[in-house]
Amino acid sequence: MKLMAGNSNLPLARAVAAYLETELTHASVRRFADEEVFVEIHQNVRGEDVFVVQSTSFPANDNLMELLICIDALRRASAKRITAVVPYFGYARQDRKPGPRTPISAKLVANLITKAGADRVLAVDLHAGQIQGFFDIPTDNLYAAPVMAADIQTRYGSSDLMVVSPDVGGVVRARALAKRLDNAPLAIVDKRRDRPGQSEVMNIIGEVRGRACILIDDIIDSGGTLCNAAQALTDAGAASVTAYITHGVLTGAAVARVNGSALKELVITDTILATEATQQSDRIRILTIAPLIGEAIRRIADESSVSSLFD
Repeated sequence: MKLMAGNSNLPLARAVAAYLETELTHASVRRFADEEVFVEIHQNVRGEDVFVVQSTSFPANDNLMELLICIDALRRASAKRITAVVPYFGYARQDRKPGPRTPISAKLVANLITKAGADRVLAVDLHAGQIQGFFDIPTDNLYAAPVMAADIQTRYGSSDLMVVSPDVGGVVRARALAKRLDNAPLAIVDKRRDRPGQSEVMNIIGEVRGRACILIDDIIDSGGTLCNAAQALTDAGAASVTAYITHGVLTGAAVARVNGSALKELVITDTILATEATQQSDRIRILTIAPLIGEAIRRIADESSVSSLFD
């Protein structure tokens, strides 16, 4: 087994390599003067089971091209099996046609990864479960919920917890976390989205007064939805509001918005390389999922069960 990484999230790739007690395959992933991506692998990978760790986060198109070219280089170097390990799968929010004459870009990206030569895909908390079906190759979708649940139990213990979904679409995710937290009660924030990036909270479904609320979601981008939800929960009498989000996209003024919000804390994972502003914020904490990804990689290499990780 060999582990290779693009440039999108080298700290995570190194942490995964440390968990697996191996080293990253020596390779060059660099740019020509006109920003074309060039990949050169400096070790023999013929007949090897190779895992390429690369999130397709900002800049999404550059990181996606790096992933595709890494896969192509490995295929042409006669690697036995190539697994694309994509902790954050970009374009995942474009998983359906929201209107006429619009693309389903998540399917296009799935086709590109498959055609480049990947034999398998490993992702973390895909935005929509059906994206697994967009790939015509085996696809494993890891869940960050066990990592989050362990952290919540360590920090809150037997507190009067309530798991909250920031919208109706996230109820399944919230219910799964609530089940891990000894069947904690569930609340839902009912909101109306007038246009992308902006939302208006309507009301809270559930009694949150006096409870330590845990907002759970897969992606935080501009932070508007989450901060509005935190304010609505606080107004409804919640004792505290903490958010646990898998992918901290945090574009634009998102970090400043979180810093000035009613959130006690925002906890994200390291699927996306944190910006300097994110690292410096005293309201944002980062959980590593390197052991989760590393264990999944080990099981895939050993041909053992990945789903049993979540039993």
